Amino acid sequence: MKLSFRWYGDDDPVTLEKIRQIPGMVGIVTAIYDIPAGEAWPYKKIKELNDKVEAAGLEITAIESVPVPEAIKMGVEPRDRYIENYKETLRNLAKAGIEVVTYNFMPVFDWTRSELDHKLDDGSEALIYKKEEVDKMDPLSGELDLPGWDTSYTKDELNDLMTAYQEIDEEDLWDNLEYFLKEIIPVAEEENIKMAIHPDDPPWSIFGLPRVVVGKENLRRLLNLVDSPANGLDLCSGSLGVNPDNDIPDIIREFGDRIHFAHVRNVKITGEESFEESAHLSEKGSLDIYEIMKAYHDVGFEGPLRPDHGRMIWGETGKPGYGLYDRALGATYLNGLWEAIKKSSK
Repeated sequence: MKLSFRWYGDDDPVTLEKIRQIPGMVGIVTAIYDIPAGEAWPYKKIKELNDKVEAAGLEITAIESVPVPEAIKMGVEPRDRYIENYKETLRNLAKAGIEVVTYNFMPVFDWTRSELDHKLDDGSEALIYKKEEVDKMDPLSGELDLPGWDTSYTKDELNDLMTAYQEIDEEDLWDNLEYFLKEIIPVAEEENIKMAIHPDDPPWSIFGLPRVVVGKENLRRLLNLVDSPANGLDLCSGSLGVNPDNDIPDIIREFGDRIHFAHVRNVKITGEESFEESAHLSEKGSLDIYEIMKAYHDVGFEGPLRPDHGRMIWGETGKPGYGLYDRALGATYLNGLWEAIKKSSK
Protein backbone atom coordinates (compact mmCIF):
# COMPACT_ATOMS: atom_id res chain seq x y z
CA MET A 1 0.00 0.00 0.00
CA LYS A 2 1.00 3.62 -0.53
CA LEU A 3 0.54 5.53 2.74
CA SER A 4 -1.11 8.83 1.82
CA PHE A 5 -2.51 11.99 3.41
CA ARG A 6 -5.30 14.39 2.45
CA TRP A 7 -4.11 17.93 1.68
CA TYR A 8 -6.40 20.86 0.89
CA GLY A 9 -3.91 23.02 -0.99
CA ASP A 10 -2.05 26.19 -0.14
CA ASP A 11 -4.69 27.36 2.32
CA ASP A 12 -4.41 24.17 4.37
CA PRO A 13 -2.65 24.83 7.70
CA VAL A 14 -1.33 21.28 7.46
CA THR A 15 1.46 21.94 5.00
CA LEU A 16 3.21 19.55 2.65
CA GLU A 17 6.40 20.04 4.68
CA LYS A 18 4.65 18.80 7.83
CA ILE A 19 3.05 15.87 6.04
CA ARG A 20 6.42 14.84 4.61
CA GLN A 21 7.75 14.35 8.16
CA ILE A 22 5.22 11.63 9.03
CA PRO A 23 7.17 8.32 8.98
CA GLY A 24 6.37 6.20 5.97
CA MET A 25 4.36 8.90 4.21
CA VAL A 26 4.72 8.83 0.42
CA GLY A 27 1.50 10.14 -1.08
CA ILE A 28 -0.76 13.16 -1.23
CA VAL A 29 -4.49 13.04 -1.90
CA THR A 30 -5.76 16.40 -3.11
CA ALA A 31 -7.78 18.25 -5.74
CA ILE A 32 -8.23 21.61 -7.44
CA TYR A 33 -10.72 23.44 -5.27
CA ASP A 34 -11.38 26.71 -7.11
CA ILE A 35 -13.05 25.31 -10.24
CA PRO A 36 -16.86 24.96 -10.11
CA ALA A 37 -18.33 21.48 -10.40
CA GLY A 38 -18.98 20.66 -14.03
CA GLU A 39 -16.15 22.72 -15.47
CA ALA A 40 -13.07 21.04 -16.94
CA TRP A 41 -9.80 21.18 -15.04
CA PRO A 42 -7.07 22.79 -17.20
CA TYR A 43 -3.91 20.76 -17.64
CA LYS A 44 -1.78 23.75 -16.61
CA LYS A 45 -3.39 23.92 -13.16
CA ILE A 46 -3.10 20.17 -12.71
CA LYS A 47 0.61 20.25 -13.62
CA GLU A 48 1.26 23.14 -11.24
CA LEU A 49 -0.36 21.18 -8.42
CA ASN A 50 1.56 18.04 -9.28
CA ASP A 51 4.88 19.91 -9.47
CA LYS A 52 4.28 21.49 -6.06
CA VAL A 53 3.63 18.11 -4.43
CA GLU A 54 6.65 16.50 -6.08
CA ALA A 55 8.87 19.42 -5.02
CA ALA A 56 7.96 18.54 -1.42
CA GLY A 57 9.25 14.98 -1.92
CA LEU A 58 5.80 13.41 -2.24
CA GLU A 59 3.55 12.20 -5.06
CA ILE A 60 -0.13 12.59 -5.83
CA THR A 61 -1.51 9.10 -5.31
CA ALA A 62 -5.16 10.03 -5.83
CA ILE A 63 -7.36 12.96 -6.74
CA GLU A 64 -10.11 13.43 -4.19
CA SER A 65 -12.37 14.38 -5.74
CA VAL A 66 -13.57 15.45 -9.17
CA PRO A 67 -17.10 16.54 -8.19
CA VAL A 68 -20.13 15.24 -10.07
CA PRO A 69 -22.62 18.09 -10.72
CA GLU A 70 -26.20 17.71 -9.55
CA ALA A 71 -27.44 17.78 -13.16
CA ILE A 72 -25.67 14.46 -13.76
CA LYS A 73 -27.07 12.92 -10.59
CA MET A 74 -30.55 14.15 -11.47
CA GLY A 75 -30.34 13.15 -15.13
CA VAL A 76 -31.16 16.60 -16.49
CA GLU A 77 -29.37 18.95 -18.85
CA PRO A 78 -26.75 20.19 -19.13
CA ARG A 79 -25.51 16.78 -17.91
CA ASP A 80 -24.09 15.82 -21.32
CA ARG A 81 -21.97 18.98 -21.46
CA TYR A 82 -20.80 18.37 -17.91
CA ILE A 83 -19.92 14.77 -18.79
CA GLU A 84 -17.84 15.94 -21.75
CA ASN A 85 -16.02 18.34 -19.40
CA TYR A 86 -15.50 15.46 -16.97
CA LYS A 87 -13.90 13.42 -19.74
CA GLU A 88 -11.58 16.33 -20.56
CA THR A 89 -10.59 16.54 -16.90
CA LEU A 90 -9.75 12.83 -16.84
CA ARG A 91 -7.59 13.17 -19.96
CA ASN A 92 -5.73 16.12 -18.45
CA LEU A 93 -5.20 14.26 -15.18
CA ALA A 94 -3.84 11.25 -17.07
CA LYS A 95 -1.49 13.51 -19.00
CA ALA A 96 -0.08 14.63 -15.64
CA GLY A 97 0.41 11.02 -14.54
CA ILE A 98 -2.57 10.75 -12.18
CA GLU A 99 -3.83 7.17 -11.86
CA VAL A 100 -6.68 7.26 -9.31
CA VAL A 101 -9.69 9.61 -9.32
CA THR A 102 -12.42 9.59 -6.69
CA TYR A 103 -15.96 10.93 -6.83
CA ASN A 104 -19.26 10.44 -5.05
CA PHE A 105 -22.90 10.30 -6.09
CA MET A 106 -24.54 11.72 -2.96
CA PRO A 107 -27.43 14.03 -3.84
CA VAL A 108 -27.01 17.68 -2.76
CA PHE A 109 -25.11 17.08 0.47
CA ASP A 110 -21.73 15.43 0.95
CA TRP A 111 -20.74 13.87 4.28
CA THR A 112 -23.02 14.98 7.08
CA ARG A 113 -22.58 15.32 10.83
CA SER A 114 -24.69 16.83 13.60
CA GLU A 115 -21.74 18.29 15.51
CA LEU A 116 -18.16 19.10 14.52
CA ASP A 117 -16.53 19.66 17.91
CA HIS A 118 -18.10 17.16 20.29
CA LYS A 119 -15.98 16.77 23.43
CA LEU A 120 -15.00 13.16 24.08
CA ASP A 121 -14.15 11.75 27.51
CA ASP A 122 -10.41 12.21 26.95
CA GLY A 123 -10.81 15.91 26.16
CA SER A 124 -10.37 15.60 22.41
CA GLU A 125 -12.96 16.91 19.96
CA ALA A 126 -14.59 14.77 17.30
CA LEU A 127 -17.20 14.76 14.58
CA ILE A 128 -20.41 13.02 15.61
CA TYR A 129 -23.77 12.09 14.10
CA LYS A 130 -26.90 11.87 16.26
CA LYS A 131 -29.98 10.76 14.40
CA GLU A 132 -32.35 12.71 16.61
CA GLU A 133 -30.38 15.92 16.00
CA VAL A 134 -30.14 15.47 12.23
CA ASP A 135 -33.85 14.68 12.08
CA LYS A 136 -34.49 18.15 13.56
CA MET A 137 -32.33 19.95 10.99
CA ASP A 138 -33.91 21.96 8.20
CA PRO A 139 -31.55 22.16 5.22
CA LEU A 140 -33.66 25.00 3.80
CA SER A 141 -33.12 27.26 6.82
CA GLY A 142 -29.91 28.62 5.32
CA GLU A 143 -28.14 28.06 8.63
CA LEU A 144 -26.46 24.72 7.86
CA ASP A 145 -22.80 24.93 6.88
CA LEU A 146 -20.81 21.72 7.20
CA PRO A 147 -17.48 20.72 5.62
CA GLY A 148 -17.88 19.04 2.26
CA TRP A 149 -21.19 20.71 1.51
CA ASP A 150 -21.54 22.94 -1.54
CA THR A 151 -22.28 26.30 0.08
CA SER A 152 -22.52 28.08 -3.28
CA TYR A 153 -26.27 27.42 -3.46
CA THR A 154 -28.60 30.25 -2.59
CA LYS A 155 -31.59 29.39 -0.40
CA ASP A 156 -33.84 29.46 -3.48
CA GLU A 157 -31.48 27.23 -5.46
CA LEU A 158 -31.31 24.74 -2.62
CA ASN A 159 -35.09 24.77 -2.31
CA ASP A 160 -35.40 24.08 -6.05
CA LEU A 161 -32.94 21.19 -5.78
CA MET A 162 -34.71 19.62 -2.82
CA THR A 163 -38.04 19.97 -4.62
CA ALA A 164 -36.66 18.39 -7.79
CA TYR A 165 -35.25 15.45 -5.86
CA GLN A 166 -38.72 14.65 -4.54
CA GLU A 167 -39.36 13.23 -8.01
CA ILE A 168 -36.19 11.09 -7.98
CA ASP A 169 -36.12 7.77 -6.18
CA GLU A 170 -33.30 5.27 -5.69
CA GLU A 171 -33.90 3.52 -9.02
CA ASP A 172 -33.78 6.86 -10.84
CA LEU A 173 -30.48 7.59 -9.12
CA TRP A 174 -29.16 4.17 -10.15
CA ASP A 175 -30.16 4.91 -13.75
CA ASN A 176 -28.35 8.23 -13.71
CA LEU A 177 -25.26 6.68 -12.16
CA GLU A 178 -25.25 4.00 -14.85
CA TYR A 179 -25.57 6.64 -17.59
CA PHE A 180 -22.60 8.53 -16.13
CA LEU A 181 -20.43 5.43 -15.78
CA LYS A 182 -21.13 4.20 -19.30
CA GLU A 183 -19.87 7.55 -20.58
CA ILE A 184 -16.90 7.94 -18.24
CA ILE A 185 -15.41 4.48 -17.82
CA PRO A 186 -14.39 3.99 -21.49
CA VAL A 187 -12.35 7.20 -21.23
CA ALA A 188 -10.83 6.04 -17.94
CA GLU A 189 -9.87 2.77 -19.63
CA GLU A 190 -8.21 4.62 -22.51
CA GLU A 191 -6.28 6.83 -20.11
CA ASN A 192 -5.35 4.09 -17.59
CA ILE A 193 -7.23 5.87 -14.82
CA LYS A 194 -8.94 3.98 -12.02
CA MET A 195 -12.25 5.57 -11.03
CA ALA A 196 -13.07 5.09 -7.34
CA ILE A 197 -16.51 5.94 -5.95
CA HIS A 198 -16.75 6.96 -2.30
CA PRO A 199 -19.60 5.39 -0.29
CA ASP A 200 -22.44 7.55 0.95
CA ASP A 201 -21.59 9.07 4.32
CA PRO A 202 -23.55 8.13 6.34
CA PRO A 203 -24.88 5.12 4.38
CA TRP A 204 -28.57 5.94 4.73
CA SER A 205 -31.00 8.55 3.45
CA ILE A 206 -30.80 12.05 4.93
CA PHE A 207 -33.41 14.81 4.51
CA GLY A 208 -35.47 12.42 2.38
CA LEU A 209 -32.86 12.26 -0.37
CA PRO A 210 -32.06 8.91 -2.04
CA ARG A 211 -28.66 7.30 -1.41
CA VAL A 212 -27.50 4.13 -3.12
CA VAL A 213 -23.81 3.44 -2.30
CA VAL A 214 -24.53 2.07 1.14
CA GLY A 215 -23.54 -1.60 1.51
CA LYS A 216 -22.24 -4.82 0.05
CA GLU A 217 -25.14 -5.64 -2.28
CA ASN A 218 -25.17 -2.11 -3.63
CA LEU A 219 -21.40 -2.16 -4.18
CA ARG A 220 -21.79 -5.37 -6.18
CA ARG A 221 -24.54 -3.79 -8.27
CA LEU A 222 -22.42 -0.69 -8.84
CA LEU A 223 -19.43 -2.67 -10.10
CA ASN A 224 -21.67 -4.69 -12.41
CA LEU A 225 -23.14 -1.56 -14.02
CA VAL A 226 -19.94 -1.35 -16.02
CA ASP A 227 -17.86 -4.46 -15.42
CA SER A 228 -14.42 -2.94 -15.94
CA PRO A 229 -11.27 -2.76 -13.81
CA ALA A 230 -11.50 1.02 -14.26
CA ASN A 231 -14.83 1.07 -12.41
CA GLY A 232 -13.86 0.65 -8.78
CA LEU A 233 -14.19 1.71 -5.18
CA ASP A 234 -12.78 4.21 -2.75
CA LEU A 235 -13.59 1.99 0.22
CA CYS A 236 -14.13 4.05 3.37
CA SER A 237 -14.29 1.98 6.54
CA GLY A 238 -15.72 4.87 8.51
CA SER A 239 -18.54 5.61 6.10
CA LEU A 240 -19.72 2.03 5.64
CA GLY A 241 -18.72 0.92 9.13
CA VAL A 242 -21.33 3.01 10.95
CA ASN A 243 -23.87 0.45 9.79
CA PRO A 244 -23.14 -2.71 11.84
CA ASP A 245 -24.48 -4.84 8.97
CA ASN A 246 -21.46 -3.83 6.89
CA ASP A 247 -18.60 -6.26 7.58
CA ILE A 248 -15.64 -4.25 6.30
CA PRO A 249 -13.02 -7.07 6.15
CA ASP A 250 -15.54 -9.25 4.31
CA ILE A 251 -16.26 -6.44 1.83
CA ILE A 252 -12.53 -5.93 1.25
CA ARG A 253 -12.02 -9.63 0.54
CA GLU A 254 -14.93 -9.76 -1.92
CA PHE A 255 -14.06 -6.64 -3.88
CA GLY A 256 -10.31 -6.48 -3.34
CA ASP A 257 -9.39 -6.34 -7.02
CA ARG A 258 -11.76 -3.40 -7.54
CA ILE A 259 -10.70 -1.32 -4.53
CA HIS A 260 -8.50 1.43 -5.95
CA PHE A 261 -8.24 3.63 -2.86
CA ALA A 262 -8.70 2.99 0.86
CA HIS A 263 -9.86 5.29 3.64
CA VAL A 264 -9.21 3.68 7.01
CA ARG A 265 -10.66 5.16 10.18
CA ASN A 266 -12.56 3.98 13.22
CA VAL A 267 -16.01 4.94 14.44
CA LYS A 268 -17.91 4.24 17.61
CA ILE A 269 -21.56 3.32 17.07
CA THR A 270 -23.57 4.99 19.83
CA GLY A 271 -27.12 4.08 18.79
CA GLU A 272 -29.34 3.45 15.81
CA GLU A 273 -28.00 5.61 12.99
CA SER A 274 -25.80 7.44 15.48
CA PHE A 275 -22.03 7.43 15.92
CA GLU A 276 -18.95 9.36 16.90
CA GLU A 277 -15.61 9.42 15.14
CA SER A 278 -12.96 7.93 17.39
CA ALA A 279 -9.21 7.49 17.44
CA HIS A 280 -7.97 4.95 14.89
CA LEU A 281 -7.01 2.43 17.58
CA SER A 282 -9.33 -0.59 17.40
CA GLU A 283 -10.30 -0.55 21.08
CA LYS A 284 -11.49 3.05 20.80
CA GLY A 285 -14.27 2.29 18.34
CA SER A 286 -16.58 -0.35 16.91
CA LEU A 287 -14.28 -1.48 14.08
CA ASP A 288 -11.36 -3.89 14.24
CA ILE A 289 -8.71 -1.95 12.39
CA TYR A 290 -6.24 -4.83 12.60
CA GLU A 291 -8.66 -7.10 10.74
CA ILE A 292 -9.32 -4.38 8.18
CA MET A 293 -5.61 -3.92 7.49
CA LYS A 294 -5.09 -7.69 7.40
CA ALA A 295 -7.83 -7.99 4.79
CA TYR A 296 -6.09 -5.39 2.64
CA HIS A 297 -2.84 -7.31 2.99
CA ASP A 298 -4.50 -10.62 2.18
CA VAL A 299 -5.97 -9.31 -1.09
CA GLY A 300 -2.61 -7.85 -2.12
CA PHE A 301 -3.73 -4.23 -1.97
CA GLU A 302 -1.10 -1.91 -3.49
CA GLY A 303 -3.04 1.33 -3.90
CA PRO A 304 -3.15 4.54 -1.87
CA LEU A 305 -4.39 4.19 1.70
CA ARG A 306 -4.92 7.11 4.01
CA PRO A 307 -6.00 7.75 7.57
CA ASP A 308 -9.33 9.46 7.29
CA HIS A 309 -10.96 11.97 9.61
CA GLY A 310 -9.14 12.62 12.87
CA ARG A 311 -10.05 14.17 16.19
CA MET A 312 -8.75 17.56 17.26
CA ILE A 313 -6.16 16.92 19.98
CA TRP A 314 -3.47 18.83 21.92
CA GLY A 315 -5.23 22.16 21.39
CA GLU A 316 -5.02 22.05 17.61
CA THR A 317 -7.53 24.13 15.65
CA GLY A 318 -8.34 23.92 11.97
CA LYS A 319 -10.62 22.22 9.47
CA PRO A 320 -12.84 19.81 11.45
CA GLY A 321 -11.70 16.24 10.93
CA TYR A 322 -8.55 17.31 9.10
CA GLY A 323 -6.04 18.43 11.67
CA LEU A 324 -2.46 17.17 11.60
CA TYR A 325 -1.84 15.47 14.94
CA ASP A 326 -4.50 12.78 15.18
CA ARG A 327 -4.33 11.91 11.51
CA ALA A 328 -0.55 11.59 11.84
CA LEU A 329 -1.05 9.26 14.81
CA GLY A 330 -3.51 7.30 12.70
CA ALA A 331 -1.03 7.05 9.83
CA THR A 332 1.74 5.68 12.04
CA TYR A 333 -0.69 3.23 13.67
CA LEU A 334 -1.81 1.93 10.27
CA ASN A 335 1.78 1.72 9.08
CA GLY A 336 2.76 -0.22 12.20
CA LEU A 337 -0.08 -2.68 11.71
CA TRP A 338 0.93 -3.11 8.07
CA GLU A 339 4.55 -3.88 8.96
CA ALA A 340 3.54 -6.38 11.63
CA ILE A 341 1.09 -8.14 9.31
CA LYS A 342 3.64 -8.32 6.49
CA LYS A 343 6.35 -9.76 8.71
CA SER A 344 4.10 -12.24 10.48
CA SER A 345 2.80 -13.58 7.16
CA LYS A 346 6.22 -14.65 5.90
